[in-house]
Amino acid sequence: MSKPISRQMHGVLDYSAAPLVAAAPALIGFADNKKASVLSYVLGSGILALTACTRAEWGLVKSVPFKTHLALDVVTALTSLSAPWLFGFSKNKKARNTFLAIGATLLTTGLLSEPEEMPKYRELGE
Repeated sequence: MSKPISRQMHGVLDYSAAPLVAAAPALIGFADNKKASVLSYVLGSGILALTACTRAEWGLVKSVPFKTHLALDVVTALTSLSAPWLFGFSKNKKARNTFLAIGATLLTTGLLSEPEEMPKYRELGE
């Protein structure tokens, strides 16, 4: 069964999400919370790095298989969903809700993306 988010669209979403996640502390107003802010910067940078290294049309380095990228999206989503409690900023409503929204978005995008590798890599059995 085909999933609604293509590999190409997934790349567009990731390249769009990375700067928004990194800018979230300033945009949403929780820059005064050091843990949440640093985690937001790390998460945004990680999304960008993973996206740039993925074997897809939009990858710059093309070293990470797309299916691995999707699995890491799910792990990152679960980490984001639990981050407010793991890192102790659950009482900061703006930071907590931002990480819950990021986690929910990453999880949805990861689970609804078509996990098909690029034809070049499918033919090589990679």
